[in-house]
Amino acid sequence: MTLTTIKDGEYTATVYKMIKDGRYGEAIHILSNELQKQMKSRAALSLLGYCYYHMQDFTNAAECYEQLSQLHPEVEEYKLYYAQSLYGACAYPEAMKATFLLDNPTSHTKMIKLQASIKYGEEEYSGEGDAAQEALIDMPPRSEEELDPVTLHNQALMNMDKKPSEGFEKLAFLLQQIPFPPVTFGNLLLLYCKYEYFDLAADVMAENAHLTYKFLTPYLYEFLDAMLTCQTAPEEAFRKFDEMNAKLTDQLRKLTKQVQEARLARDNEALKKTLQDYDEMVEKYIPVLMAQAKIYWNRENYQMVEKIFRKSVEFCNEHDTWKLNVAHVLFMQENKYKEAIGFYEPIVKKHYDNILNVSAVVLANLCVSYIMTSQNEEAEELMRKIEKEEEQISYDDPDKKVFHLCIVNLVIGTLYCAKGNYDFGITRVIKSLEPYNKKLGTDTWFYAKRCFLSLLENTAKHMIMIRDSVVQECIQFLEHCEVYGKTEPAMLEQPLEEDRMHIGKNTVTYESRLLKALFYEVIGWNQ
Repeated sequence: MTLTTIKDGEYTATVYKMIKDGRYGEAIHILSNELQKQMKSRAALSLLGYCYYHMQDFTNAAECYEQLSQLHPEVEEYKLYYAQSLYGACAYPEAMKATFLLDNPTSHTKMIKLQASIKYGEEEYSGEGDAAQEALIDMPPRSEEELDPVTLHNQALMNMDKKPSEGFEKLAFLLQQIPFPPVTFGNLLLLYCKYEYFDLAADVMAENAHLTYKFLTPYLYEFLDAMLTCQTAPEEAFRKFDEMNAKLTDQLRKLTKQVQEARLARDNEALKKTLQDYDEMVEKYIPVLMAQAKIYWNRENYQMVEKIFRKSVEFCNEHDTWKLNVAHVLFMQENKYKEAIGFYEPIVKKHYDNILNVSAVVLANLCVSYIMTSQNEEAEELMRKIEKEEEQISYDDPDKKVFHLCIVNLVIGTLYCAKGNYDFGITRVIKSLEPYNKKLGTDTWFYAKRCFLSLLENTAKHMIMIRDSVVQECIQFLEHCEVYGKTEPAMLEQPLEEDRMHIGKNTVTYESRLLKALFYEVIGWNQ
């Protein structure tokens, strides 16, 4: 937002000096008095809007620029500043409506970016395009105090996967500001639950009870309440989720009936609206269902999880999240690999031309399921497909690390180790991490070290014997990991963890040395 130079009025020089010094409050006092004398003075209104905007009092800024837009409709900047002020005040529908008044070609780019940012603020991500991201990226780095609330909120969400600590800091900071985007409170609580900071979520809800009623829908409040109850009383939480499911199920059945009625009446508009309402209700139902199922997943009671999923087939059988989790629970039962294939295969085939868009764990579980049902050719074909795509990426971007095939081989190696065939399993694990500079990472090391620890445990208990050649292969592998694992974290710590591991201990190099020492100790003890 720029400051237009206006020379009429004796107060102008004094006000400009105040604005230049950042004394916006004093400037507003003078300008307000001037407006009372001159009524709707263009000069005073323009400067007043500027001051309000820079004090982040967007509501009053919008009021000033609305008056200016009505008094001087030929000035495009006033329309733009009016829309920007409404956006800053989190009045998203009004801001979007105001952008439609921008009809000058010179404002087109700003209008598109502003509309994209409004969509993002409304969490309507399907309407963001690249413009919103570019708008945020193009901005120079500034401290939290300098950013407007909407930009700060959006930056926190966009960078949450890469910089979760900063994201939490930004959202927590926002809660102390007035105004803040209405979705900030709910998003912070949901993210705390996602990262399993349930105590922090409970504290924030307790400390901001007044915000709970203002900014959380009844659905979101009930969901968060049940999530927090899980930590101390899982059975009570299950009951709360059950009550939510019952209400959502009832609404889904009513919508199903309305869809059928609209189809019979051939009312396309009603059908479109009802289908949209139905999809939105399913999106509310799925998180509740998954949270309820997780209570039994954590107890490794996979049969109960499967039972919960089967009760929801009526509404969720076409939903990818539901199908994926059904596949996982069938896979974990170890006697339902054929059924698991039936759920994994459509997910993989849907992305077959871009196979690396599928999660590595899904590909690995499907390969294992093929092997366990004697469909080795299908497993090999899938692995060749993965390898071909990885080779293309290596050709296009030689420095990029891609772990899909490595993780598939690691999971297969783990399967053989779990079945007691360590000779084949450990060899497969070792081969999967070659070349180490491209395949050794935090995730791949996690799978590998589990197999080595299992091998050492069973050797120490005299349950298996290791051939000397396998021991030598293991030692050589761990020495390679020492060399290439200096900058690779052995584990990813939670972003808000207070007790951090020593930086020298949280490396693949450090853990590989420990494992090598254990090998020497266990082998020496057995001789």
